[in-house]
Order: sequence, then structure tokens, then C-alpha cells
Amino acid sequence: MLTARDAELVQIADASFADAARRAGPHLVCRPGCTQCCYGAFRINALDAARLRSGMEALRAADPATAEAIKARARAWLAEYGADFPGHRNTGILGTGVTDEEKIESYANDAPCPALDLSTGLCSVYAFRPMTCRVFGPPVRAGSESGAEALGHCELCFTGATPEEVAACEMDVPSDLESEILDELSSEEETVVAFALLG
Repeated sequence: MLTARDAELVQIADASFADAARRAGPHLVCRPGCTQCCYGAFRINALDAARLRSGMEALRAADPATAEAIKARARAWLAEYGADFPGHRNTGILGTGVTDEEKIESYANDAPCPALDLSTGLCSVYAFRPMTCRVFGPPVRAGSESGAEALGHCELCFTGATPEEVAACEMDVPSDLESEILDELSSEEETVVAFALLG
């Protein structure tokens, strides 16, 4: 069940993105129709999955045809990529073994997200998208293999920018709040978007 605190998390993340975008100006080239970040499977946590399921429920009530089109894309995605899923294919839960952890890094790398409407280049569940999608683009701190935090951003953005210009546009991610909510959900299970869309 989606926690009410998720609305707070989404509001903070979206405001933080807007602030980073304002500071970045022309360095941030993210725009509707740019689908660079909409290809390749990636892990989503239990909160992201709950948000997507909630969004699909709302969409089924408001626009059944669009909801069914999204589900059809998710089913087609699983038909094509499900056999190699690094986890439990019936539940959609990602595996936690070493082999599964390694496999997710290259799993379905060229696959368009089933939430992506290829005819418009837009996300069909934009209001309910995972946190990874909400923070992609501006510079964001992420742990590296060495344990040090690196400042990463979309490869299409900040071309020609100096390290100082990039750092000045860092987006503050509300990861502590997200962790608190995940603790409330009492679930460490992760999946991918296609499974969450199918509920």
C-alpha cells in the first residue's frame, strides 16, 4: 500500500529538480520527447513499485484505454526480456545473489521502458514515475565502487561545462526521507518497471 508520506517525498524531489534545473540553465537539456534515459532496465524499490501500481489504478479509472496500452507494452516487454530476468520470473522480485546482481547491470540495456509511449516520446505514467527517473539529468551524488561519492549527470547535459559549473547545479536528493518510508513499508524487495506496471 502506498504511504501518504510518498506525496511529500515526490513534492520535495520535484522541487529539488526544478531548483537544480533553474541553476543549470542551458546546461540541462532534458525536455519532453528526449528519451535517452528511457532505455534499459533498472532496479526500483518497493516504494517506486507501489507508486507505479497506484498510478496504474488511477489511470485505469480515468483512461482505461491508455492503461491497457501500457499493460500491453509491459506484457510485450516481459515476453521479450522475461526469460533472462535476474530474479523470480513469477513475482518479478530481483534476485540478490552475486550472479543476479551482476546480471542486472546489463539486463535489457537496449529495451525501451514499457511506460514510454514511442509515438510521442513521453512517459505514460510521468506523475507516478520512480525516483530514479525523477532525479535523472542534473548532477546527483552517487556512491562509487571505491566507496567515494561521485557527482554524475545525464551524458547529454553539461557538455562543455567546467567541474565547478557542474557542482554548482547539484541536485539535493531526499534519500533520507525515502529510506524512512521504505523502512515503514518493511520491504527490501526490488523489481523492474514492467512487473510493477502489471501489478
